[in-house]
Amino acid sequence: MSSSRQRPSRVPAVRHGQLRRSTPWISAAKIVAGALAVVLVSGASVGAYAVWDVVSSIKPSVDLGKESPPPKSIDSIEGGVNLLLVGSDSRQGQDPALFGDPTKETGVLNDVTMLLHISEDHSAATVVSFPRDMFVPIPSCPKPEGGTYPAMSSQKINTTLGYGGLACTVKTVEALTGLDIPYAAEVQFSGVIELSNAVGGVEVCVAKGISDPYTGTFLDAGNHTLQGLAALQFLRTRHGVGDGSDLGRISNQQVFLSSLVRTLQSSNTLSDPTKLFSIAKAAVSNMTLSTSLNDVNTMVQIALALKNIPLDQIVFVQYPNAIVDKPGHNGVEPLPGPAKTLFDAIKADQHISLTGGTGLGSVTEPPAGGTETPAAPPAGGSQTPAAPPAGGSQTPAAPPAGGSSTTPTDPSAPPAVVELPSTVTGQSAGEQTCSAGNKRK
Repeated sequence: MSSSRQRPSRVPAVRHGQLRRSTPWISAAKIVAGALAVVLVSGASVGAYAVWDVVSSIKPSVDLGKESPPPKSIDSIEGGVNLLLVGSDSRQGQDPALFGDPTKETGVLNDVTMLLHISEDHSAATVVSFPRDMFVPIPSCPKPEGGTYPAMSSQKINTTLGYGGLACTVKTVEALTGLDIPYAAEVQFSGVIELSNAVGGVEVCVAKGISDPYTGTFLDAGNHTLQGLAALQFLRTRHGVGDGSDLGRISNQQVFLSSLVRTLQSSNTLSDPTKLFSIAKAAVSNMTLSTSLNDVNTMVQIALALKNIPLDQIVFVQYPNAIVDKPGHNGVEPLPGPAKTLFDAIKADQHISLTGGTGLGSVTEPPAGGTETPAAPPAGGSQTPAAPPAGGSQTPAAPPAGGSSTTPTDPSAPPAVVELPSTVTGQSAGEQTCSAGNKRK
């Protein structure tokens, strides 16, 4: 979500995809099983409240044309998951005192586009961030009233939400990655605020102070627990980190998201149905969800699939790209070779190992008690990121030895690991990183 928004030369009238209305009775039927889990944990009165509270919060959903029946149990979801999360900069329905007059700030851009992939066996997860200014082909997208919007050969990916709604952003990312994406969610500014409140705040490390008057983000070097508006503005800032670009903002967001995952796992939130339903309520109240995801059971099941994944196997990466500056194209463009390596590994559910840096907006956190050691983690070279996926000091070399083309036949054998090119930046949730602020003094 952007602190300063750019409008491309062709931004058509705002369209929002086909919305489905949810009646209270249908919604209640969809979440009764989920509420039963709360009953078992907390007693009947809490479970009854969960039913009423979440039903009353559900918003109309977006039909992606690939809906499936809601799950019947509260166990972790079966099989793999592909879920697209879109952050909209629309001011509609937002506090004008904080975010501007919606009658003047009329653009609708998906300034955050992130794809979550959970492997079939729930042993690894990858989150891919797509730079907002990346030029990509946009496929023909369905109109809510029938028919289609025409395809476009090259537009910034952040125009897809305004062009054809959430379904169009999903179709664009599917075409770009070759993945089927059955789940999607769109969140606005207030939704990020409420979701961070539901989690209870996230601690982030700032290596060098952040000073960004555009978002009102002013943080000294050190650790800060961010919640509510402060969390939102930290995620929005780009002028305050790295080189001031969206690429730096992505790696700064990965600092926050990695810490969020560590917080959720260490606090046992992902094993506590009561906490999960609190977050689910915040989600259905403040997000526009695909019909496939507009069910609290499904949301909880996806969260449960993440609870036992080792932190070093939850990897955040930036879609590989290169800067392009030519008439009509001022932004970045995809790097096909590195992108193919990344998504071939994702499709095959192979574990990935990063060999590049963390990105422009972050640095590796120095270990406590030393001033000479900040450079130590990067000094490990391309082998350092490969060590965490192995899960121990004795096995780091074993997975790479299997090669990316070899599939283990022994279920107990470590999975194949693919080393990504150095042009793919990012970090794992197990890595302690800090925001690279721009404060001069």
